[in-house]
This record gives sequence, structure tokens and C-alpha cells, in this order.
Amino acid sequence: MNCASPADLSPLPRAEPSRDCPLCPRLAAFRQECRAEHAGWWNAPVPAFGDPEAWLAIIGLAPGKHGANRTGRPFTGDYAGDLLYATLAKFGLSDGQYQADRDDGLKLKGAIILNAVKCLPPANKPEPIEIATCRPFLEEALAQLPQVRVLIALGQIAHTSAARALGLKPSATKFGHGAEHRASDGRTLIDSYHCSRYNQNTRRLNAEMFEAVFVRAIETRRACSLANSAF
Repeated sequence: MNCASPADLSPLPRAEPSRDCPLCPRLAAFRQECRAEHAGWWNAPVPAFGDPEAWLAIIGLAPGKHGANRTGRPFTGDYAGDLLYATLAKFGLSDGQYQADRDDGLKLKGAIILNAVKCLPPANKPEPIEIATCRPFLEEALAQLPQVRVLIALGQIAHTSAARALGLKPSATKFGHGAEHRASDGRTLIDSYHCSRYNQNTRRLNAEMFEAVFVRAIETRRACSLANSAF
């Protein structure tokens, strides 16, 4: 059984809840159920993964039961992670080979993965109060990432939580695949459909669509760098 603290494994230790975080009673109770059922799994809030000097932050929804909740690393060990990590590798945002294991040696370069909700929710559906309760951890993570200029939100919940963390009004930042929203400090939020098995199987999202979001993120970063160099 892995009893490491989320902070011990995170590049942003001050932005992590405790392993037995009690803030959301429903999620804490579900965590205990999972620990009883799968004693060898991670079964705790999942820490951020990536480069503390990242320019790109990827915001996911929450840990998947057989993915991050099992392995302790975002998008690791489930179908969604296959596409995400393949895309990161294609655009030079990772070193090493993704093998669906937290100990595979994979490292991210210029990118970091965060979640709107740190703990596994039943049926992958966090309640609004749980999303709001967990948002301070996302806000603290972003505060510790001064180099981040672009955020990619995977799905509606991640979009709304990221928008609020950036000081944007969700009512004025409608979610849509490929939609872009500019915060007052110049950071850009780009939306993508979540890379879930369901979205891929129904063809709501394919690899080309997903990669296009990353192309746009890179273009946005380049434009920001050029603008800053002009001063």
C-alpha cells in the first residue's frame, strides 16, 4: 500500500490537500470505500504532475477510479491518458515513454497537469459544492506557476473552475471546443472536449481535434513571447 503524501510527490507541495482531506464528506466517504475495496491503490487526493516552470497548464476534471485514483498520477492508467500523453509527446512536452505507471520515469517539459477536483467522485460526477471547495487548491497551484501563460481546460467542469480561478465570469466565457478566453493578466484559457473514452468512442473528440488545441496553445505562447520581446 502506498501511503506517501500527495505533497511529497507534487512539484507544488503547498497546493496539495492532505492524504485524508476531510473537506468534502461525500468524497471522503467514497475514498474510504475504495480503500476497503482496493487496499493497494493510491486512494487519496491526486497531486499535480509536471514542470514547475511550465508555460502550459492542463486542467482536468478529477481522478478516474481505475486511472489516477489507482496510480496516484493524473491521467495515468486509463484510456484518457493514452491520448493526452501521446499528444504531449508529439509536441515535445514530455521526456521518456508513457507506460501507464507512475514509476515509468516520464517527465513533462513546459507543461503541468492539474485537476479541478483532487479526489475521486462517485460516477465521475463531483457536486457543485465539491468543485467550489476544491477550487482554492487550483488557485494556489496557479499562483505558484508564474510562467504559465496558457491553460487548456478539458471539459465543461474544468473550464468553469479554471475560469473562476483566473477571475473570469463563467457566464461571459462560454465553453466550446477550441474556444479561447483572455484573463485580465494576459493568461489565455483554451477549451477542449475531455479526452475521455466516451468522447473518443462517440467521435465527439478525435486525435486531430485534440492536437489542434495544443497547436493553438503553442501559437498563443509564441505570440505572447513576441509581444513581450517588443518592449
